Amino acid sequence: ILALDSNHTYAQNSYKNLIAPEGFHVELFASDILAPRQMAEGEDFIFVGGIKGQIFAVSKVNPKKKILIASELNNSRGVALKNGDLYFAEVDKIWVIRDIEKILDSGPDKTLNYELFNDDLPSDAWHGGKWIKFGSDGNLYTNVGAPCNICDDGFTKDSRYASIIKLQDKSWKTVARGVRNSVGFDWHPQTDKLYFGDNGRDWLGDDSPSCELNILEEEDSFFGFPFLHATNIIDPKFGDGIKELNEEIVLPVLEIGAHVAPTGVSFYNGSQFPEKYQNTLFMALHGSWNRSEKSGYKVLAVHTDEGGNITGTTDFLSGFLDGQKSWGRPSAPLALRDGSLLVSDDKHNAIYRITYKK
Repeated sequence: ILALDSNHTYAQNSYKNLIAPEGFHVELFASDILAPRQMAEGEDFIFVGGIKGQIFAVSKVNPKKKILIASELNNSRGVALKNGDLYFAEVDKIWVIRDIEKILDSGPDKTLNYELFNDDLPSDAWHGGKWIKFGSDGNLYTNVGAPCNICDDGFTKDSRYASIIKLQDKSWKTVARGVRNSVGFDWHPQTDKLYFGDNGRDWLGDDSPSCELNILEEEDSFFGFPFLHATNIIDPKFGDGIKELNEEIVLPVLEIGAHVAPTGVSFYNGSQFPEKYQNTLFMALHGSWNRSEKSGYKVLAVHTDEGGNITGTTDFLSGFLDGQKSWGRPSAPLALRDGSLLVSDDKHNAIYRITYKK
């Protein structure tokens, strides 16, 4: 265990450019965390996965106190907690540390034992990063992106490509197919249905196709990739394959713009934010890299009712762009038990905390 003490210097000034709706306040929660992505809340710590291969524990009471749990990993962006155990994902492996907080609370001289939980995942680097989360069924869910911009490898090489899967009875079971690259998913607090983002393909122009928000109504449903993108964009290379499909393509419930790159998501069910944010899905739009004018670079609030129907959207956190230059890129939100919201920023190596006061 390596304990670190951050002086909050690197991210001190730029986060003050962030813009939230009236009544919301943005503060720097933690800095000097290398490329943070998914987060998970424990009793005493926030656990943070990182693209550059590091896993951190950040004290909730004193966020300047950071503990480096693991390093030299392969794109270890996914973290999850279950029954006191910390799970973290590399591209092709998932590890677990049992009773993580008991160990951390016992002192810095304790040794962490890393247990290999699963190593039966594709190892492709392209769209290889894993988001992991436990469902109400107790199973661990993850994503397997398509190993390409556009290809049919999910049909011709490995059915797990371009999908969301879950580990059930020690084997992977398909949850959703035809999903190009979902980098974040969560369950609606009332309906328990799975909502997930999907990154649209590249090189069909600045404004096509749109990235997506989808809802899983029935397991093993098919969501269109590589034949159909967004609601009505037929792929110029693979689109003819629609004629041979013997099943329905599930269309997105929301198009959120081309190249905005939805990453992490988190449903809000706390009591601190105003009533309109109940059952709201916060979605990080990581931002475009191949568009003539940048798009995304914000956290979107997708409002739903108790039945899961989308009632509107709000730009919740913006200001990551200075003209056409980005100083930061939001990567994942996390709704905390105290009603506040964390947002990781994997470009500025920081985590922000959003609170609300009337």
